[in-house]
Amino acid sequence: MSSEEAPKSVLPYPPIHADAPFVVLSDWDGTITDRDSNDYLVDNLGFGFEKRRELNLECLSGRMTFRDSFAEMLDSVNQKHAFEECKNELKKNIKLDPGFVNFYTWCRSKKIPFVIVSSGMAPNIKGVLETLLPNQEDTKDIDIIANEVKFTDPEGTGKTWEIVYRHPTSGFGHDKSQAILPYRELEHKPTLFFCGDGVSDLSAAKHADLLFAKVMANGHSDLKTFCEREQIKHVPFKDFNKVLERVRDVVEGGKSVEQVLREEGN
Repeated sequence: MSSEEAPKSVLPYPPIHADAPFVVLSDWDGTITDRDSNDYLVDNLGFGFEKRRELNLECLSGRMTFRDSFAEMLDSVNQKHAFEECKNELKKNIKLDPGFVNFYTWCRSKKIPFVIVSSGMAPNIKGVLETLLPNQEDTKDIDIIANEVKFTDPEGTGKTWEIVYRHPTSGFGHDKSQAILPYRELEHKPTLFFCGDGVSDLSAAKHADLLFAKVMANGHSDLKTFCEREQIKHVPFKDFNKVLERVRDVVEGGKSVEQVLREEGN
C-alpha cells in the first residue's frame, strides 16, 4: 500500500463485506454497460467526440487529471441540459453488457458480493439499472460507490447541475483504490476481482487479485493499454461471459489466480 495519505471522502461508503471469501468490484461505464454513459452525454449533448477524446488522451498520458478532464466534459453538458433530461437519455440509450445478467445472477447464487465502483454519478447508475435488470429487486443487492450530483439552479430542480466528487482532493475525483484497499486489511484476505475499461480505473488496477480489462468491439481499451505499458497482469474480456468463465475457474474449479493469469498469457 502507498505511504501517501488516503484522500478524504465527502460521501459515505457502504459497509465492506467483511466475511466474504470472494468479492467482485466493477467499473460501470463501458464495462457493465455497452457504452460509457458519460461519453454518450458529452458526445451527444456536450462538445462532442473529438474534444472528449482529446481530453481522454491528455489524461491517459498524465498531462491532465481525470478529475479536471471529466469536469470539463460535464460542464459542456450541465449548463444546457437538465439532469432529468440527461438521465432519461441514458435510460433510453444505454444497455447492459450481454453477459452481465448471467454473471450477476451467478454471483448472487454463490453469495458473492457485487460492488459497482464508478466515476459516474449514482442517480444515473441507479436509473439505468432499474430500467434494465429483469427484476428490480436485484438492484438492492448491488452496492454502488460513485460520485453524486448537486443541483445548482435556484429552484433546486436540476435545470443546472454539477458533479460532486467523492474525493475532491484526488486527481481521480473518485479514487477507486479506496473501495478496494479496506479488503486488504482483513485478516482472512478475500480474493478480489476487479473489472474495468478506462482511465478512471487506473487507481484500482494494481490492487485487485484478478484484474479484468474490457476490450471494445473495435479492439480499444485504455485500461488494457495502461496494463501493458505498466506490465500489470490482467485478463482481457469482450463481455462478462469471459469474466464468468474465469471467476468460476477460481471459485468452483480450484484454480489459483496465478494459474488463470498464466493461461491468459501473463
